[in-house]
Amino acid sequence: MEAHKTTLDGVLLIRPDSPIHEDFRGRYVTAYRKAEFEKMGINVEFVNESYSTSSKGVLRGIHAETDNWKLISCRRGCFYLVVVVCDEQSKDFGKWESFTLTEHNALQVLIPPGFGNAHLALSDDIMFHYLQSNYFDPARQTTYRYDDPRFAIWWPIKNPLLSPRDEAGKYVE
Repeated sequence: MEAHKTTLDGVLLIRPDSPIHEDFRGRYVTAYRKAEFEKMGINVEFVNESYSTSSKGVLRGIHAETDNWKLISCRRGCFYLVVVVCDEQSKDFGKWESFTLTEHNALQVLIPPGFGNAHLALSDDIMFHYLQSNYFDPARQTTYRYDDPRFAIWWPIKNPLLSPRDEAGKYVE
């Protein structure tokens, strides 16, 4: 695996260096090996693994935590991922970068604390997969609207499908 710096300080794009094995049965990809990550200088202990599925046009986020690392990948389909600096004390607050993750490219994005992420399903059926360094606690998470004018994020959609939480830009029970 290879880790590449992005325009956002601390956010890494991780590419598999071993071939993705594919034949008539399907595909085989090694997505995480602790020893490989440690060789790249990534010493994050992940304690939670989760995934969500979405249909085309669903946009989830922007969700940010001050104390949580995330390792995001696409297990099925294709989605547009946005990572944004959500630390309001940072000189880079609002700076963002986008990535297209697919089941075929096997890319992963490592997101440190203080950043938010959102994703838009580009294909009919996606699986957004992530490892986290902490357990979910709504008290530690901040939600921003996907179209918050402070971020000026470009989205490849005009009217995404949103949850009440993401529509409101805050945690809704």
